[in-house]
Amino acid sequence: MNYKISNGRLLIDDGDKISVRSEDLYIRDGKISFIPFSQGETFETVDAKSRLVMPGLINMHTHAYMTIMRNYADDVPFTDWLFNGVMPVEDRLPAEAARWASLLAFIEMIRTGTTCFVDMHMYHRQSPLAAKQAGMRGFIGRGLVGDDLFEKGNNRFREALEEKAEFECGTLKFVLSPHAIYTCSTTLLRQVAEQSRELSMLKQIHLSESVTELKDCLEKHGMTPVRLLADLGFLDDKTILAHCVQMQGGDLDLIRESGSTIVTNPASNAKLGNGFAPVADILRKNINLCIGTDGTASNNTLNMFRELGLLSLIHKGIEHDPAALPAETAVRAATVNAAKALHMEERLGVIREGACADLIFLDLREPSLFPGNNILSSLCYSANGSEVESVMIDGKFVMRNREMLTIDTEQVYYEVQKAADLYL
Repeated sequence: MNYKISNGRLLIDDGDKISVRSEDLYIRDGKISFIPFSQGETFETVDAKSRLVMPGLINMHTHAYMTIMRNYADDVPFTDWLFNGVMPVEDRLPAEAARWASLLAFIEMIRTGTTCFVDMHMYHRQSPLAAKQAGMRGFIGRGLVGDDLFEKGNNRFREALEEKAEFECGTLKFVLSPHAIYTCSTTLLRQVAEQSRELSMLKQIHLSESVTELKDCLEKHGMTPVRLLADLGFLDDKTILAHCVQMQGGDLDLIRESGSTIVTNPASNAKLGNGFAPVADILRKNINLCIGTDGTASNNTLNMFRELGLLSLIHKGIEHDPAALPAETAVRAATVNAAKALHMEERLGVIREGACADLIFLDLREPSLFPGNNILSSLCYSANGSEVESVMIDGKFVMRNREMLTIDTEQVYYEVQKAADLYL
């Protein structure tokens, strides 16, 4: 279906500034256009009066299956949360339950304006199956751990490539996903770097998330986690680094020189007591900065509007500077910066001729956005996600007038509750 979106206000990023324009928009074959339909083309007109039409938000770090563990292991130290809370549940949770939990994640993402996510998952085929059903755009990776990608009994790399072969399409791409430096050997990390180059795949990893990780790496390797990855040839422009809270010395310079992207996760990092990434320094060094929620076991939401506000407010406070992280910077972290990290510039995160039609429609008459004194500021400081009325991914509505069109929400709630009662 092609669409003419009329009477709306469009959030346009021209590279120099983000502005709001009143202009008709055309969706043709899943792509954005400003060229009106010609005679003979069929289309539906969507009245977007009192609506802001903007690029869908891109959540650059998630674990979608973790919705089943929402509010499960809270208010405990990071190591207890991970090793005594999350990992035991992962060990006993069946694959099918992970698929239902991922669908629950996509309900929440869609309802709060996320159209694209970068996921590290633990259950073969379940995340891509759920994403395909939901109509989400995803960059998905099977979590990798161990000593060697190719050793007998370590099936995760094989599973990762099987998922890529089976599911990769216009909306689903696959990412090599070693978990962390403390669950992966240096051999495996070097192998992932080599495979990333050979297969032209992006790669992601949790890095320098906690004081313990930094301390243990210094003791074991005599260098920081960032320096370790640099020495292994892991850092390059295809690398997505989640967290980067505990930075030391020349860590940020190494990341900048490599072209790697940093994904900050303010709510998760705060809740687990790990601190905050040095975002002001990251921005000063012109490192590509993106934003993610992390999983709901640590956040405990997947609401990117909440994360935008936290990102800006936290770092204004840390820097004692109300101009330290403007709303425009936060919005770009969730749109154009994410597209750059995913090597999808000009195609994601923007309303531009030929870009993918991943769009969200916000009701500007919701009380949280009214009056519209500064719409860009409202996205960062006022919006809470409930203002999202409709969501389009790849030119197809997945939610319209707040009705989910691709997911049976009641069935998802039933299946997730049943699994929670059995396995938590």
